[in-house]
Amino acid sequence: MATFQNTTTSSVIFLLTGMPGLEAFHAWISIPFCFLYATALSGNSLILFAIVTQASLHEPMYYFLSMLSTTDLGLSISTLATMLGIFWFNAREVISFNVCLSQMFFIKLFTVMESSVLLAMTFDRYVAISNPLRYASVLTDLKIAVIGVAIVTRGTLIQTPLAVLLKRLSYCSSHVLHHSYCFHPDVMKLSCTDTRINSAVGLTALISTAGVDSVFILLSYVLIIRTVLSIASPEERKKAFSMCISHIRAVAIFYIPLINLSFVHRFGKQTPLYVQTLIASAYLLLFSVMNLIIYSVKTKQICKAVLKALRISMTKS
Repeated sequence: MATFQNTTTSSVIFLLTGMPGLEAFHAWISIPFCFLYATALSGNSLILFAIVTQASLHEPMYYFLSMLSTTDLGLSISTLATMLGIFWFNAREVISFNVCLSQMFFIKLFTVMESSVLLAMTFDRYVAISNPLRYASVLTDLKIAVIGVAIVTRGTLIQTPLAVLLKRLSYCSSHVLHHSYCFHPDVMKLSCTDTRINSAVGLTALISTAGVDSVFILLSYVLIIRTVLSIASPEERKKAFSMCISHIRAVAIFYIPLINLSFVHRFGKQTPLYVQTLIASAYLLLFSVMNLIIYSVKTKQICKAVLKALRISMTKS
């Protein structure tokens, strides 16, 4: 295993190794990951294109969906170069500290934004069900734009201290990372200085984002269920519940793997390293692809709009 004596962050370089113990299978592992990347990038781009070009989708629900697709695209692009570079060429990827830090920052930023967008979509569903007559007046274009700016600002303010704290650490032992992209806990383990502050701030950031968001999403759905159960007509109750199904699925596929990943890295010391790496790598792509299935395949309006947008673009070309 390679070792380095660099102690300043400006001169530190890391080696991304992919999946330790499975190097011989990197070429095979690249096949499903290439498929996931192609699906996530093309599918989310099509959803964004359809929402921008189709006037029928210029509604609050679809604006929030465009935000979700944007964060999914950001996550996919953030890891694309290093992950496929390692799997395709079966070689360790050399990456400088600043580039590694930038990749970590954007991965964390888009993850926080994803959580924030899911919370905003919960509020959207609550307003649509509890007060449908005022839906358009409550969620105006200006308010949605303000929510979007707030989501980006929140993620940036939360993730900046984590990046600053990483720069104060010294890395004077092995600089070999056991992932195919720069993963925050993986980088912290390589430091030869005290990382308790980093761990505390990282845990605080996780609790104040995904933790707080999940609590508010749960409380919102309690209110939504109370509202739906107060509706007299069974048909209207069924219609109201059906409005939330896609969002509930999106919340589940985001938070359940995130919780499992956090537990594996904090408490799964006996878990094989390649299992942790595989879970971390797959997590960033799977919910992007699952969101596509949930919203583009299961939602007829999106499916029709995407097909219409494709037909129009093909006709013009």
